[in-house]
Amino acid sequence: MTAYLVREIVRKDTPVLTPETPIRRAAAVLVDARSAAAPVVSDDGELIGILSQKDCFITALHASYHHEWKGKVADMMTRSVVTVDFEDEVIRSAEMFIQHPHRVFPALQSGHVEGLLYRSDVLAFLMRHG
Repeated sequence: MTAYLVREIVRKDTPVLTPETPIRRAAAVLVDARSAAAPVVSDDGELIGILSQKDCFITALHASYHHEWKGKVADMMTRSVVTVDFEDEVIRSAEMFIQHPHRVFPALQSGHVEGLLYRSDVLAFLMRHG
C-alpha cells in the first residue's frame, strides 16, 4: 500500500475554541459545525485541550433543569489530549484509533493545530484503499 499521510484526509475547516469561550457558545459552535470536538488553543495558538460534545452534556443537562448556563471551556475541556502528527502515515493513526476510545484527534504540525482527524474518515480511507 502506498504511504498516505494524515494531511491528505484531515479536516482543516473545523472550529477552534479558547479556554475563555462561554460553554454555551462552545456547545453551539460544535453543534452548528457538526463537529464531534474542537481543539482549545492558547493566545499564541498552542494546543492546551480539547472540548467534545460529550464534555458539554453535563452543563447542557444542568441548564435544562435550571435554565441557566454556567462555565467556560476551561471548566469542561480535557487537558490531556491524544494527538497525531500532520505528517504521520494514515495507517499509524488507524492503529491509534484502535488503542484509544476517541472519535477525533487534533492533527499537529510544529505544535500547532492544522485540523482534526476523524475516526470515520480514517475508516472510509481504509475502505477505499485497503
